[in-house]
Amino acid sequence: MSILATLLDPTTGTARVDGHDVRKDKHAVRELLGFLPQDFGLYPSLTAYETLDYMALLSNINDSADRKRRVEDALDRMNLTGVRNRPVGGFSGGMRQRVGLAQALLNSPKLLIVDEPTAGLDPEERIRTRSLLAELASDRAIILSTHLIADVEAVADRVAVLHRGQIRFEGTTGEMLERVRGRVWELETSTEELPALRGRYLETALTREGGKVSVRIIAESADGLNATQAAPNLEDAYIWLMQEPAHVAK
Repeated sequence: MSILATLLDPTTGTARVDGHDVRKDKHAVRELLGFLPQDFGLYPSLTAYETLDYMALLSNINDSADRKRRVEDALDRMNLTGVRNRPVGGFSGGMRQRVGLAQALLNSPKLLIVDEPTAGLDPEERIRTRSLLAELASDRAIILSTHLIADVEAVADRVAVLHRGQIRFEGTTGEMLERVRGRVWELETSTEELPALRGRYLETALTREGGKVSVRIIAESADGLNATQAAPNLEDAYIWLMQEPAHVAK
């Protein structure tokens, strides 16, 4: 992601963004790009408006009227208008994340790169951020890196799963689900029987109710188990891909 954002040169090879080489055409790539890294710094004494105004200047948006319009639009889109005059140093994690997304949108990017955009957010902020990204994806390309399956379900139409630096899977979310269709089972067991079950099968979920435990497993068959087949979800598929030998997953 840092290579695509022209922050890091590749040791070998290259990449292109809309036809522009990330090594040779850094300026052209940056004009197309909005970037929200996982960790980003803000000047705590600046207000939300001042922060975005400064970021717009760094993006060479030099016309004052155009810059004001873009900043106002970004504040409104990210639901920050009511706190526009508050110093960002006092913002919550979710509000800081919204400021980060707002700055990434100032230049109306054709490509938006976001790294773990919902990490550390409370449920309300997480839902708001996912909804915004899904909305933005209608008219631009978004590259989203996340460990949260719900982010993928809300935003992505194509997915790549990485395991130790190698691509285990690349395709649509539907194609990813097909990898485990017919292999997902649910059954009830006792706490005492749980260790033996985990030793034989790949567990993807567990819930407790009273003395009983409901377990979700992945297996080619459930012979000998009082289990029912379940519809797969992306978490099942992800866990399956993480366990599956690399040559099988390709």
